[in-house]
Parts: sequence; structure tokens; C-alpha cells
Amino acid sequence: MFSNRRGMVAPGERKLRLLSLLLLGLWGGAACHGTAVDDVCTAKPRDIPVNPMCIYRAPEKRATEPGGLEKEKRVPEATNRRVWELSRANSHFATTFYQHLADSKKDDDNIFLSPLSISTAFAMTKLGACNDTLKQLMEVFKFNTISEKTSDQIHFFFAKLNCRLYRKANLSSHLVSANRLFGDKSLTFNETYQDISEVVYGAKLQPLDFKENAEKSRVTINNWVANKTEGRITNVIPPDAINELTVLVLVNTIYFKGLWKSKFSPENTKQEKFYKGDDKSCSVSMMYQEGKFRYRRVAEGTQVLELPFKGDDITMVLILPKPEKNLAKVEQELTPELLQEWLDSLEEMMLVAHVPRFRVEDSFSLKEHLQDMGLVDLFNPEKSHLPGIVAEGRNDLYVSDAFHKAFLEVNEEGSEASASTAIMIAGRSLNPNRVTFRANRPFLVLIREVTLNTIVFMGRIANPCGN
Repeated sequence: MFSNRRGMVAPGERKLRLLSLLLLGLWGGAACHGTAVDDVCTAKPRDIPVNPMCIYRAPEKRATEPGGLEKEKRVPEATNRRVWELSRANSHFATTFYQHLADSKKDDDNIFLSPLSISTAFAMTKLGACNDTLKQLMEVFKFNTISEKTSDQIHFFFAKLNCRLYRKANLSSHLVSANRLFGDKSLTFNETYQDISEVVYGAKLQPLDFKENAEKSRVTINNWVANKTEGRITNVIPPDAINELTVLVLVNTIYFKGLWKSKFSPENTKQEKFYKGDDKSCSVSMMYQEGKFRYRRVAEGTQVLELPFKGDDITMVLILPKPEKNLAKVEQELTPELLQEWLDSLEEMMLVAHVPRFRVEDSFSLKEHLQDMGLVDLFNPEKSHLPGIVAEGRNDLYVSDAFHKAFLEVNEEGSEASASTAIMIAGRSLNPNRVTFRANRPFLVLIREVTLNTIVFMGRIANPCGN
């Protein structure tokens, strides 16, 4: 069900002469900037009027649907239920999108992404969407699973989620996000769209000359992303992705750098074999330590290990199938509910951890995967409905493509991760009874915020050799 806050452009008036490019990212400056309000993190709903051009109301959910979000489950203390539901919705999207991406990759390919970055950028896109385009955005990103069903309320909850994630008193780990709108200087953008983007997402509008200086504009945006990601993410927008038809580029970046709560001693790092998914092996620098960690052996011998960063609010989770089980099978079976079940079952115990030191970088287009998931109209110039972005309700915009790039480095000190998405708008233990976690074969990796269980990064390490 849709409602239109302003006049709509008739289908016959569509010109199809403009193109919108979106850019999402990981690594950042700072979310929760306030403009019209003093502090978005302490604001009430009435302080942040979110009035996009169109609103979509999700139908009533059945209790048995995954979108029901298990209302009986305890919401974390001092947490808005809707913010908690948004985090779960983002995690549901994360596992679903990951499976689509994994299906397109070879078993020995590394995968790394920030599903939260992707969700955030498309939430910003949703601000200007109407009709089926808006409906598909709500469904594909699982925003329709939130109890507050109207699409406009999602943005307020995103503001609150960003505050929970990025405004931390703990200075041991560094998790920040930044957003920016880059728009063609010859156009006037919808004032409401600009206001909500800046207040909720901290995304200011920066004019660029796409028509006359497309390549210079591309360099400017890529440089902005590189700056916000400490130089880890470069050239996220490929050559020729921006041209004279580009109207808008939306950018989200997230950056994380954390120190292990219990560091690995470099003296204990040894060269060992890593058995890749292609039945070949290679040599890796295998880190080692003994200590108390949260751990569980779950279905069919799969091991789940949680390594906390200082502050305990952000952790890295490693999921390691037993040698006889292919990682691809674990990926196919993974659901948000199963993942949550595994995480809830973790218990602290003394164990021996062997984890490879590695760096991994991944980049890909989002378009085809999102289309497979049902986000079809947004990328179709004949069907896309984005009248709430440019002033006067122009409805000739569509997303030409979306790009994502992510980076992860794990070493004895800790981890550093980043990503960017672009949418076009020693001593070994001799105790034989001690539990051993030896990541010498392909495994899954998650970086998550603990309280809300928000998956910030997710990936597969199938070949850590030579990085």
C-alpha cells in the first residue's frame, strides 16, 4: 500500500535521459552528525520529521514468518525494540545476500563484504523511491519485517542504530561510518531528501560537474572514499562508471580497527600448511595462543569460536567446518536463525586457537545479485520510480549499477577492516584433552557488534596464502 505526499509524475512523462549511480562503502568518518537537531542520537521521533515523497506500509506479518523477528525473544537492555528489529533485519539480509554472492563464486575464492554498508546505502536510496521500487527495497532489505511497518520510520531507527554502533565510549576499537551525496551541480535536488539524508545519515550534498568533468568527478569521489578508509579502499568506482548522464552518487563508508582483547604473540606464529578448497595446500603464518574464549561445537562437527576485541562490544566470529564437510554446504545451510542459535550457545572455555594471519580484499558489482533477490525495478530505466530525489518530482532516474569493495587484515595485534559500496545514483599445548580450534582450512568470518548482534562485516577465507 502506497501513499504519495506530493504530486506524482505520469508514466508518459518519463524521459529516461538521466542515470543515477549509487556508491556504498566501508570505513569512515563519523555517523550521527546533527544538523536541524542538536544531536540526532538523543532526538525523539518528533524532533526528526521524516516526510519522504512516498510511504509504503508493509502488510501484517504472520507469527511464523522469519520477519516476525520472534517477539518473545528478549530485547537487549536499554534498546529500542524497533532498533533491535532493524539490526535483525540487516542480519537477515546479510546471510541471504551472502548466499547469493557465494553461489556466484568458486569454492576457492575469498569473499569479504559489509552487508551493513550495503543496507545503509540502499536505505538512503529508499528515501526517494515510490511504488513498486519502494516496495522491493523494503522487501529485499527486510525492512518490512520491522513492527513499525511504514517505510518512513525506518530512517529514524537507522539513525538510532548508527548511534549505537558508531558512538562508543570504548576507544580500544575504532568503528566509524561516513556518508556523502555527490550530485550534479546543474540540478536542484529535493529539499526534503537532502534534509533527511543529512540529519539521519550525516550525508551532506557535494556538487560535482558530471556533465563536463565526469572523470574528474570520479576521481574526487574515489579520493573521498580513500580518505575515509585510511587509504584501504581505492578506486571503488571503476573507469567510465560515471558519465554525463550521472545525476547522483550516494556513498556510505564504514571503517573498523580493533585490538584483540587477548593478543597473539608474534613469537608463537609459525609457518603451517593451509588446505584450500581446491584440494591444494599452501603455507601461511599461523598464529597461536591458549586462553579462555567463547566456543561451541555445533551441527555436524562445525566449530564456532568468538575472539573479542578490547572493550568486548565488537567481536570476530570464526565458523570452521570439520575437515570432511565442505564449507559451501555450511554456507547453503546458514540462516539468521541458525546463526543466532549458534551464537547464543557459545560458552567460555579454555582452548588452543590456531588462526592464520591474512589480508583479503574483495570487490564486485551488486546489481545482478540484488536483481536475483527481487530488487528489479530500481535498475530498470523503464520501471524505476525515484521521484523524490530531484526537485519537482522528476521521475526519469534509475540506478545504473552498484559497486562494493571491502578489505580485511588480521594479525597478532588485531584486525582492520573496511569496505565501500558504490551504487550508480610459539609454544604448542601438550595437553591432549584441551579443545583445539585450528583454522587450517576454509572458514567463515564475521565481525559483529555484540549487544544488537549487528553483522558489520562477513566473508569467507578460502585462500589466505600469499597476502
